[in-house]
Amino acid sequence: MRAFQIISPGALTTVQDQGRTGHQRLGIPLSGALDSDAAKIANLLVGNGIDRAVLEITLLGPQIEILGKADIAVTGAKMDLRLNDQKVEMWRSVRVEKGDRLAIGAASSGCRAYLSVTGGIDVPKIMGSRSTYHAGHIGGVSGRAIQAGDIIRRSAGLLNVKPLRIPEKWRPAYMNEVALRVIPGPQDDFFDEGLDTLLNNPYTVTPDSNRMGYRLSGPPVLPKPDMPSSIISEPSLPGGIQVPADHQPIVLLVEQTVGGYAKIATVISTDLPRLAQATPGHRVRFQAVDLDTAHTLFRGRQNDLEQLAVWLTSQTAPACCQIALLNVKRPRYTPSND
Repeated sequence: MRAFQIISPGALTTVQDQGRTGHQRLGIPLSGALDSDAAKIANLLVGNGIDRAVLEITLLGPQIEILGKADIAVTGAKMDLRLNDQKVEMWRSVRVEKGDRLAIGAASSGCRAYLSVTGGIDVPKIMGSRSTYHAGHIGGVSGRAIQAGDIIRRSAGLLNVKPLRIPEKWRPAYMNEVALRVIPGPQDDFFDEGLDTLLNNPYTVTPDSNRMGYRLSGPPVLPKPDMPSSIISEPSLPGGIQVPADHQPIVLLVEQTVGGYAKIATVISTDLPRLAQATPGHRVRFQAVDLDTAHTLFRGRQNDLEQLAVWLTSQTAPACCQIALLNVKRPRYTPSND
C-alpha cells in the first residue's frame, strides 16, 4: 500500500525498526531507532506492534505528500508539525487522507523524531530487520536515507477507532544537560583516576557525533601509566564508552560491531534513548550504578511501556471493557530527567 511520496527528505531521514540482531559476527551492526522508546510509542499511537518500522528524522524533517488514508503519529524531538499548513500536535495520532501535505520542521528540543503510519513502513526485511544501515547500504530504502521522489509503502493495518494522544505529563522532556547512568567496565581496570574524572566532570557533545557513536569533549580520561593505548579488538555494544588515544570519551551506539580501545564504562540501555536526543553543545554527566540497579531500571521501563500500551488500548475499547482493562494495569510511563 502506498503511504507517502517524499517531496523533500530533511537533513537525515531513514527507515528504522527495533534493530537487526544476531549478525554482528558477520560485521553487521544492530542499527534500529536510536530513541527506541519514542519509536515504540509512535507505533502504539497508530495501533501497530512496537517493532514496526518508522521513519527516524534527525534535526530537520521532511515534506511529504500523503498517498492514501491512514493514521500517523510523530513522537520524539519537538518539531514544528503541519498538515496542510495547519499546526498539528505531536505525541498523538492524526488521520490523513490522499493528497494531504505533511511538513515537519526543525527540532527546537531534542534531536530525533519518529513518524509512524498505520501498518508500519513496508520495505524489504534484510537479515530480519527493515532498519537502514547507512554505511553498509543495507535495509531501508535501497540502503540509504530517503530522497526526494521516493515512494514509501506501508503494510496493511486497521485505522484507529478514535484519535489517541499521550498526555503532556507522560511525554519526556529533552534537556540541555543529560544524566547517564553507567556500569564501570569492562576495562575499568585500565583506569584509576580516569574513572573519577569521567564521573565527576561534565562532557560536551561534539559535532562529530552520529549513529555510530557520540564523541564527547571534556577533561582527558587518562589510563594508568603502564596500560597499553589499545586492546585486542573485541565485540562492542551500544553504550560502551571507549577512550581512544586522545583521551576524549566516545559513547558507542548502534552502527559499530568491534572496537580496539579500552571501554571504561557502559551506559545502561534504559538511558540510551536520552542520549539519542542530545545535540552538539549539550552537556553529558555520568553516574555509576551497579548491575542490580540497571536491571531494576530496565524492568521498570519495560513495565511502563507495557502499561502505556494497555492504557492506549483501553481508550479505543468499548465502554464496557475499559474499566476491566484499567483495573489490570494502570499507566505509569513518566520519563525521568534524572
